[in-house]
Amino acid sequence: MTQKTHFGFKTVDEDAKAGMVHGVFTNVASKYDVMNDAMSMGVHRIWKDAMMDWLAPRKGMKLLDVAGGTGDISFRFLKRAGGGHATVFDMTQSMLDAGRLRAEAESQQDSLDWVCGDAMALPFEDNTFDAYTISFGIRNVTRVQDAINEAYRVLKTGGRLLVLEFSCIPNPAMQWAYDRYSFNIIPPLGQIIANDRDSYQYLVESIRQFPKQEQFAQMIREGGFSQVKYRNLSLGIAALHSGWKT
Repeated sequence: MTQKTHFGFKTVDEDAKAGMVHGVFTNVASKYDVMNDAMSMGVHRIWKDAMMDWLAPRKGMKLLDVAGGTGDISFRFLKRAGGGHATVFDMTQSMLDAGRLRAEAESQQDSLDWVCGDAMALPFEDNTFDAYTISFGIRNVTRVQDAINEAYRVLKTGGRLLVLEFSCIPNPAMQWAYDRYSFNIIPPLGQIIANDRDSYQYLVESIRQFPKQEQFAQMIREGGFSQVKYRNLSLGIAALHSGWKT
């Protein structure tokens, strides 16, 4: 019997979800970074900087940035580390292509690899990376636990997992207001900027289907990670989760 999963508020076959998500990000690739600024009024940059603050990159570190898209996290990592290597991994080739052009423009191509593939079946050997990051991407994975397990496998002992994802505001009244903004503003904004309302309707819905903070922290623990903690950002609109491979 075919397993079911969520695609936004729709129930779909697991086999179909990856292709549907791929379609979303192929459609929005050229306007993805512009839309991030518009949707969050630039706050996503502060969240990503907070991720780097907690990671504290060091010279010589090897990063795997899954769902890395156009390389936003990887560029930050390399700047903070002052020398290292980042592998940007994403299921959407057009996103990687956009990031590669940016790397060439900034003369950073020697410090970056761009790999297309599936977060649930990483094409890397065990114990390869010092850090694994995934930013606003894990909710789009068909089987989230499989992606967490793969993160554990490819990290070296002593390696760090950091997940930045939209989450849930603990205050019900504030969550209600945020929901009104999300459903009434973001899809029309997607239509205006990216000429794609449906993709941003999906993205808004997918946030509501993702596990809340403590539930997701438990999934990370079940993947083998220790010292699992999380921090709410902007009252819980986003959350940053951390775990260590010991």
